[in-house]
Amino acid sequence: MFSMIPTATLQRVPSITPLFSPTRPFLHCHWHPPMGMKTRKHCFIPMSSSYQVGGTSQSVQQEQGGDDDNTSHYEALFKGGEQVTSVLQEMITLLEHMDMDEASEEVAVELAAQGVIGKRVDQMESGFMMALDYMIQLAEKDEDDKRKSLLEVIKEVVLSHLTKKCPPHVQVIGLLCRTPHKESRQELLRRVAAGGGVFKSENGTKVHLPGANLNDIANQADDLLETMETRPVIPDRKLLARLVLIREEARNMMGGGILDERNDRGFNTLPESEVNFLTKLVALKPGKTVQEMIKNVMQGKDEGADNSEGEEGDSSSEKFSGGIAGRSSVTGRRPLPVRPGMFLETVSKVLGGIYAGNSSGITAQHLEWVHQKTLQILQEIAFS
Repeated sequence: MFSMIPTATLQRVPSITPLFSPTRPFLHCHWHPPMGMKTRKHCFIPMSSSYQVGGTSQSVQQEQGGDDDNTSHYEALFKGGEQVTSVLQEMITLLEHMDMDEASEEVAVELAAQGVIGKRVDQMESGFMMALDYMIQLAEKDEDDKRKSLLEVIKEVVLSHLTKKCPPHVQVIGLLCRTPHKESRQELLRRVAAGGGVFKSENGTKVHLPGANLNDIANQADDLLETMETRPVIPDRKLLARLVLIREEARNMMGGGILDERNDRGFNTLPESEVNFLTKLVALKPGKTVQEMIKNVMQGKDEGADNSEGEEGDSSSEKFSGGIAGRSSVTGRRPLPVRPGMFLETVSKVLGGIYAGNSSGITAQHLEWVHQKTLQILQEIAFS
């Protein structure tokens, strides 16, 4: 059932006999070696591991060279693959003694995953999620829906256990990241702010919601956004969009909305890239052209395109002439691209200044329109 990574470099894991017949192939799954892994010191690991709330898991893609780094990633993937295999072996042992039909199969698999992972979650290898994501990626490539479904059940159970170990407001962010509809997120926030409790979901299952402070939720989402947006390259724009939505919706639900004084915790100096882009938008009439400009930037195009020179960058390429309103940059260094979270923060700061000066008018209406359209675009990006 499993063929492990090449025997020339790794020990072979005992094969697992398929549990189900062709009519019940839910657990039929293969673990193929990553292409290019020929030696321990020269390997390329093309895997994808999405961010998770309260953690630092991210898309990993190492270039050839740097033998030590490649070897450590290779070993982490191997150990994680062994552990995934062990989890599957134990799940199969549990399921062999269950009398079930196709209708109850998925429920049985989830129960088995809960039982096996629950007692192992504290001993998970750092490469477990990497190996799991790599297997899911292969299943998608092979168009094997049964294999992908099984692996995704395991992943969801692991993330669920890890989330429960986090503070309440972090748990809520994890739930919100998996809630695609705006109305459902708002209802979830209302119940959490009211103290939480046990509620019935749409599919009839019971969901336990912790009590959490809206301000803590917004601040945690903002902290995660800052970590992601200050990098030269954004590895996961869907997650970024979800975190922006969570921060804005939590802030909007507080007494003063986005202009609540508790939200005044961001930057004191407006960022150059965001101010330049906002200046361009305000100079144009609201409409499809402006909406398309916002959409492109939120997707990482035009002014929102990631810097290609990487984190260190070439000192000669750090010079940048595009400061505020076309003037020279204050720092003399190339600013980061326009980021969704920083952009909406800039819009809110400018709006706050306008309302504080009692000079609201066409400009304020325009900014409100920009804010609203940006959120709509981010909703599409986050859950498309």
